[in-house]
Amino acid sequence: MPLTVAARPQTPGLRGAGRPARPGAAETEVLRVVTDARTPVFVTVRADGRRRYSYWRPLDSATGRGGCYVALPTAECDALHAAGRITLGEPLADPDRITYRVSAARTPAAPLRALPDRARAA
Repeated sequence: MPLTVAARPQTPGLRGAGRPARPGAAETEVLRVVTDARTPVFVTVRADGRRRYSYWRPLDSATGRGGCYVALPTAECDALHAAGRITLGEPLADPDRITYRVSAARTPAAPLRALPDRARAA
């Protein structure tokens, strides 16, 4: 009688526990836009709670495209904000909405090398 090994269940919540999840293609594109210093990104929160992440795409003279506001996918932006990958700046309040500047979260730099015990004691 052959031995069979039961397959280990793959649960998305437990896979890779302890590691931050890698962003998907849409989240990577959002991070690319947010980290571009030439492209200010904003989120507008309406009085009813609806959020819209957007930026201004300048006109490209070579292709004739642009010159308009571009909306970013709200679900991916919210996921990045919940994960701490993007942050919101100071609010600018209007009667029917609040606007925040969106920026990439700064991650602390890792030390280049560990100091020897003698250097730490001095």
